[in-house]
Amino acid sequence: MAKAPDPFHEFVAELFAPMGTVSIRRMFGGAGVFREGLMFALLGDDTVYLKTDPKLRADLEAEGCAPFLWTKPSTGEVIDMGYVSLPSSAMDDPDEASQWGKRALAVAREKAAAKPKPRKKK
Repeated sequence: MAKAPDPFHEFVAELFAPMGTVSIRRMFGGAGVFREGLMFALLGDDTVYLKTDPKLRADLEAEGCAPFLWTKPSTGEVIDMGYVSLPSSAMDDPDEASQWGKRALAVAREKAAAKPKPRKKK
């Protein structure tokens, strides 16, 4: 039986609507937010975290945003996953949220382009 839609996921899809259609997929106890097949945000504990590079991270942190930190269960090691929360002001403003989201999508594009292409098997 399919799970009922998550109200927070529906809210986030509407929040990023000015960017165009986004999809949200559950993963690892949270969810990923995708556009153009690229994950540009993740959702955890009813918080939106954006994929960052050093410039976007600095801009978000200047807004008082916090990084997404994951604790590895086997060792207790805390790992910075490279995502930073969306500013609280953007949570009520789809235009502002989408401006931040577009920047995160650009980071996702750059990181995808920088990955080496898989080798074809002979």
